[in-house]
Amino acid sequence: MIRWRRGQVQSVGRGWAGAVELTVSVEGAPVRALAYPALVGEPVVGDDVLLNTTALAMGLGTGGYALVVALPSRLPPDPPVLDGPGHMVKARYTPGQVTVLGVDEQDSPHHALLAAASSLDGTPVVLADLHSALPAVLAGVHTDRPSARVAYVMTDGGALPLWFSRTVATLREAGLLVGTVTVGQAFGGDLEAVTLHTGLLAARHVLSADVVVVAQGPGNLGTGTPWGFSGVAVGEAVNAVSVLGGRAVGSLRLSSGDARERHQGVSHHSLTAYGKVALAGADLPVPTPLPAGSAERIAAQLGELPERHRVVEVPVDGLDAALRAVPVKLSSMGRGLDEDRVYFEAAAVAGRHAASLL
Repeated sequence: MIRWRRGQVQSVGRGWAGAVELTVSVEGAPVRALAYPALVGEPVVGDDVLLNTTALAMGLGTGGYALVVALPSRLPPDPPVLDGPGHMVKARYTPGQVTVLGVDEQDSPHHALLAAASSLDGTPVVLADLHSALPAVLAGVHTDRPSARVAYVMTDGGALPLWFSRTVATLREAGLLVGTVTVGQAFGGDLEAVTLHTGLLAARHVLSADVVVVAQGPGNLGTGTPWGFSGVAVGEAVNAVSVLGGRAVGSLRLSSGDARERHQGVSHHSLTAYGKVALAGADLPVPTPLPAGSAERIAAQLGELPERHRVVEVPVDGLDAALRAVPVKLSSMGRGLDEDRVYFEAAAVAGRHAASLL
């Protein structure tokens, strides 16, 4: 289940909020590795490291790092306070379980606020099944409402540490996000929450977000089956938003560049999430105009969705420049803006529609 290796740090590379890249010598060969200093300490050249090299050996794209498990000869100091504040354990009962201060737990300064909060007050919440949609959604929001406060709620369907995402770190630095919330077993956000429900409430009432974006972290899990995809959870997120009195806006997964039949037009994952999992209605923005070769197929697929959803045509005027201006590389399944434009436009018009609801 785990491929273990020992190595020695050869060089320390680039870092971003919560993570640092390393080159590690393993059995005489250089290996690309990633460390989370909050968990293992600050690596330096010459450190011995214990690595999990499973993802690297499997050739995974997003997760293609050897992960530093420990610096066994130089352990980090103990946390300053072991008995609080913060009693919420995430990645529970794994060797890497972490203790954090939950925004909704009793020791939190926000506990009373969240104990009383029960509504999102109509806040638009954009739901995406892939992490790669996040920068495009933000481009759409900020094109029309540049001063909008947007928070990101990361679910635990992909990476558990938010620190893995260079995209989020860069978007925060650029001022495009006012804060992050990690929910479920995910951790590393500005705020930690037990459930998606409290995470949404924290984004609205603690971070004062005008718009909330919900998506899993990098590295989704898919099996090529209708139900076996971690992003199907966006259907459950629609239900959570509805229960809390928010306005669900679905960022449809559209594609004209994916060679797989099940993802052409509207991905079967979106059709499952909104057609079968979501029991409440959502706004489903569609970029206008659609690519000539995909328009008829997409219209037919959307026509199969339940009537509780509202398909909204949203123009893409001005979004090309906005998408090209985002401070991160746009990439989904290895395709950029020019290779699969409709995917990124669909995410951007979800953001634009959310902005129109403010």
